[in-house]
Amino acid sequence: MRNLGLRAVQNIALPNATISAVAIDLEEDAIYVTSECQIADADIEVEILKLESQQNGVIQPSPVALFTSNSIPSFNPPLSQVLACKILPDNRELAVILCCGDIITVSLQDDAPIVSFDKISKCCIEYMSQADTVGSIDFGVLAAAWSPDESLLALITGDNKLMLMTSTFDVLSEAPLNTEEYGEDAPINVGWGSKQTQFHGSLGKAAAQAATNLDNAGSSPDDDETPRVSWRGDGAYFVVSALSGKNPQSGLRRRILRVYNRDAALQSTSEAVAGLEHTLSWRPSGNLIVSTQRFGFGGGGAGKDGRHDVVFFERNGLRHGEFNLREPWNKVILDGRISWGYSVKEVGWSSDSNILSIWIRGQDKDVVQLWTTGNYHWYLKQEIESSAEERFTQVLWHPEDSSKLILATPSQLSQRTYGWETWVSVTTFPNDTGTVAVMDGVNMLLTPFRSQNVPPPMSSYELVLPFVRAPIHASFSPTNDTVAFLWESGLVQVWNLQTRLGPGSGKIMNPIKVGEGTISVGLARRVSVSTVADGKTTLAILGSRGNDVLAYAEAGDGIFEVKNEVDLPGRGGTIPDAAIYAWQDSMGQVFRVDISGSVSHIAKFPEFCPTFRSELDPPNDASPLFIGLSKAGKLHAATCSGSTTLATNANSFCCASGFVIYATTTHEAHFVPIRALFAVLSASYSGEKKVESEVRRVERGSRIVTAASSNMALVLQMPRGNLETVNPRPLVLEVVRRDVDSGQWRKAFLSCRKHRIDLNILVEHNPDSFFSDLSKLVEQIDDVDYINLFLTSVGRSTMSTEMIARVCDSVRTELEKRDLNRYINSILTAYVFRQPPDCEAGLALLLRIRESAPHLVEDAVKYIIFLVDANTLFDLALGMYDFSLVLMIAQHAQKDPREYLPFLRGLRSLETNYQKFKIDDHLKRYEKALRNLSNAGPDRFGEATAYVEKHRLYDLALSIWEGTENYKSVLNVYGEHLFERREFSQAALVFVQAEDPAKAMISYEKALEWRELFDLAVRESTPEDELAEMGLRVADDLSSKRRYAEAATVLLDYAGDVRQAVITCVEGNFFADARRIVSLRAVPELMEEIIHPGTLETKSQLIEDLGEMKSQLSKQVVRVRELRVKQVEQPDAFYGNDDVDLQNIDVMTDFSMVPTAFMRYTVAPSTASKKSRKSSRSRRKAERKVGSGRKGTVDEEEYLLQSIVKMCTRLGTIQGEAGKLLPHMLQFTDEHREEGKALQEELVTFQEELSKAIEEVWTRPPESASEDATVTNGTQNPTVVNPPSGVVEAARPQDPLNKIAKPQIVEQTWRVKLWDR
Repeated sequence: MRNLGLRAVQNIALPNATISAVAIDLEEDAIYVTSECQIADADIEVEILKLESQQNGVIQPSPVALFTSNSIPSFNPPLSQVLACKILPDNRELAVILCCGDIITVSLQDDAPIVSFDKISKCCIEYMSQADTVGSIDFGVLAAAWSPDESLLALITGDNKLMLMTSTFDVLSEAPLNTEEYGEDAPINVGWGSKQTQFHGSLGKAAAQAATNLDNAGSSPDDDETPRVSWRGDGAYFVVSALSGKNPQSGLRRRILRVYNRDAALQSTSEAVAGLEHTLSWRPSGNLIVSTQRFGFGGGGAGKDGRHDVVFFERNGLRHGEFNLREPWNKVILDGRISWGYSVKEVGWSSDSNILSIWIRGQDKDVVQLWTTGNYHWYLKQEIESSAEERFTQVLWHPEDSSKLILATPSQLSQRTYGWETWVSVTTFPNDTGTVAVMDGVNMLLTPFRSQNVPPPMSSYELVLPFVRAPIHASFSPTNDTVAFLWESGLVQVWNLQTRLGPGSGKIMNPIKVGEGTISVGLARRVSVSTVADGKTTLAILGSRGNDVLAYAEAGDGIFEVKNEVDLPGRGGTIPDAAIYAWQDSMGQVFRVDISGSVSHIAKFPEFCPTFRSELDPPNDASPLFIGLSKAGKLHAATCSGSTTLATNANSFCCASGFVIYATTTHEAHFVPIRALFAVLSASYSGEKKVESEVRRVERGSRIVTAASSNMALVLQMPRGNLETVNPRPLVLEVVRRDVDSGQWRKAFLSCRKHRIDLNILVEHNPDSFFSDLSKLVEQIDDVDYINLFLTSVGRSTMSTEMIARVCDSVRTELEKRDLNRYINSILTAYVFRQPPDCEAGLALLLRIRESAPHLVEDAVKYIIFLVDANTLFDLALGMYDFSLVLMIAQHAQKDPREYLPFLRGLRSLETNYQKFKIDDHLKRYEKALRNLSNAGPDRFGEATAYVEKHRLYDLALSIWEGTENYKSVLNVYGEHLFERREFSQAALVFVQAEDPAKAMISYEKALEWRELFDLAVRESTPEDELAEMGLRVADDLSSKRRYAEAATVLLDYAGDVRQAVITCVEGNFFADARRIVSLRAVPELMEEIIHPGTLETKSQLIEDLGEMKSQLSKQVVRVRELRVKQVEQPDAFYGNDDVDLQNIDVMTDFSMVPTAFMRYTVAPSTASKKSRKSSRSRRKAERKVGSGRKGTVDEEEYLLQSIVKMCTRLGTIQGEAGKLLPHMLQFTDEHREEGKALQEELVTFQEELSKAIEEVWTRPPESASEDATVTNGTQNPTVVNPPSGVVEAARPQDPLNKIAKPQIVEQTWRVKLWDR
């Protein structure tokens, strides 16, 4: 669906030259031409000129070399003496091959200039180089062609020999051209598919056995009888086209194609083709060899007279398709020679193999036709005519720039740049047609994609333009389907297509011509048309007279009147198709051009964009948005405030429905909101100029053809030419929103349904509008199935629960108002899909309509069973205690009666409350079941208590039986439950309330709440012996919990055991209490028996603990010192890093593995987010790992510091114990006083050692402090290897001194000052 548009034309006049050959210097971006002239002695003089662009952009010719050579006038028709002219980049030489056989080289190095006398101008001219004759071919040269890599030269000599040379002109091969051999790739015929095996109808077996007659196959009368050579694009093969010898029987000569490899070994020979002509070109991609074939004469092809085909061959010599030339002909026979009024001189391919050029020589002028192919059809895209005075002398494609065509006449060189364009209508909603025009000669193939999707090469309508030659450009009006066609001469035709938008019979288009006229703008290139509401048509025609010219014309009575011509400040610019006021120069600057003639700058692209369009068309708009696509595939957006790049790999774009839509080479379609572009490119925006877009995948190699807003369609074309229409979500949503805003609910609903869009958009787009127009929505949709679909989609959407419930309830209310019977299914759907579902209300509705409309019940029941699981409905109906409804659901759900009838019969036989209990228990509604069971009578209380215990319904049971005679029983059950759960304190309270003191006392005893226990025991008049026994048990339990003071109190008050009370106080280090008891109870013997030994034993235990702490502290301080030294001397070993010396060692192994970018400075990525937090389990595991303190790990130092912190806490505990012990040891014997003083000294000594250790450990070493300061200042420690640039060094563990605070030894009053002396 693409056309070739003329982007730029550059004409270089050489008035004193006669151009015969052209060579392109890719290294210097220059062109070399050869100019021939006949001199007096019948020789030729060849002048080589260099055409190079100057700083001002003007191309001036400069002479390079001049030489003379022999001419060969015997060729018929006369040929140019220069057969080939090629730049050899390796040696920076220009090689010229002449017909006489001379091989000339000209050095292109900056040598000393040479002065020669020009016989034509009769003056001395300074030339850049001297021409050298490398050698000469004795019999002359008929054809020559260089390989694409300039390493080989294939020649056809005058004695019909094929010669292959190197770039230094050494002969590699020389052999006769005409041979009877087929070649190395000769096919082996096994009979499959041959003529003998084919069906020949009524002709019978004789036709199958008849041999093919090649005697009548001859060459075309237009054949120049000269051989041709053409190389394949990769240089692996070349093909030679030459005439064979005369046939002995017919006397005819025919063209034969022979394919050779790089060693000049014959590979294959073409099949015989009658009427094959001299033209030859091998497609660079390598799949086709092209030539031409004439029909309708003796020796020509068997076909209609005047038929002229372009034919294709494969490398094996077999035919591979053709297409017909459409050139008008007039057959004339003069002097026995047939002429059709034209002939094909040469054919050629663009470097990307997409465009085929055909050079046609007519009676009056030459024409170059450009053909492209798509979907197995060949389209004529451009026609370039020469003047009658000067015909073309050479047609050449640029070897790298596939869009550039070079045409040479004797006195002028023309460079034409073409580009791919899609001529598409850009009318907006609701008048958009999506019409696309495809040019095929004078036939314009038109397809309105809004109404029809006709795949190429077919079309909805074929508009035949009444001219011989094809136009160069076409443009659609942005307001209606008016299209303008432009010819290079300035001729313009405007047609109103009158496209039918809606469905109907008759033609899809009925074009009428609006106007026609010729507007002189030099060489016309582009046209833009605009039609206003009153039918007035304005044209803008872009041409060039040196610089670009923009002419404005208006239609009046079918004739265009030029209003103004504006000279533009540059050349090689372009205008958009749908805007007549904008022009872009070759640097990417966009100017506003008014009809009055003013030119002002309004925007700028970062580079020149051959394809661009304006999104805002009104000329008075201060800030239009321009979208441009560069040749390199960069898509830019620009306004007067700036520009931004949307993509760097775009291949096509369009604007529709408020989006800039573009396709990329990564097979994606992007949808950029135009409003967002305006916001980003506004002058007040200060953020990053980047716009988010929606993306969808498309088929590989897809290009955008057009987008039809009305039917939400995006038309894509595949590489082979077929079309695919998709409905992208952004376009569909835009149309749905527009329909919702305009109140067209049914249209919006059907669009969502067709394109699988969530129907909740009808609500979420504008909730207020939805609820206010709810009656209108129901009225428009009307169909019950559609309403059900809407409610289902809303119920399953991501909207909030409250909004879903509101929508379902509102729709249900509206339906109930209109017709309950008609919309019964929709009402049931609303009940089922609301949040939370209310299926019971739906079942209640069935009961209600069973009386009023029994004929609807059956279908309604089936429908609700379709919506909800039958078993769920059965349980819901059962939970409503309506057996008729249960039976109705069961019957229509096709449940087995043997499963539910016995169950229902058993329920029917029960008392009502007990029946409900059984039903609720079956449905696992335990709380409701317990309430019904409580109403079943007092004889069911035992079953009720068991039910409470089974399902743990204690709170509900307490609330049900509170204030009844069974309340204490329930409390008792609840207390036992708490006792089993070991909640003894709560169980005791419950037993007290249940008036069960025995169980309460057991619970108090288990809870060790001895005060409440003995209070209750005394109030219950417990015997003394039981009370004492109870006291002993409680005292043992308290001692096991290290509650020694409480245990001693119990022993004294309730057990009466003084000795055991004293022992308990001594065990708990309560010596003051022990001495008080001894004095109070007058048992002094216990002092020496229990208290004195107890103090010594406690002192020994404290001394032992201090010894362990001293040993641990000493070892840990020594280990911290070792770690600090290792950290400074060997940091990599300390932190577990790799050896630095191994970083530059490359070891190749036999093991194959996927390469990675990991090294010692990289951090392995995680599948989780960087912001994710560790789980509590992982955190505890890490803490345990640090707390383990395994030697040699990176966490060892942190563990050591934590141990010292804990040691400070432990020291405080020991000091507290000593504070309670030492005063008593002072008052006992001398031995006690000595031991006590020793204990105090040991504690003081250890406290001092611990303080010194803390100061040492928590003081940062000087090396570590300097390292931290260096890192803080932004540099790195010199001992650490710097990581490579572009990578991140793995983070080292945090310094433990920064993680663990320095501990403080809390001073306590524990010492005996008398011992401090």
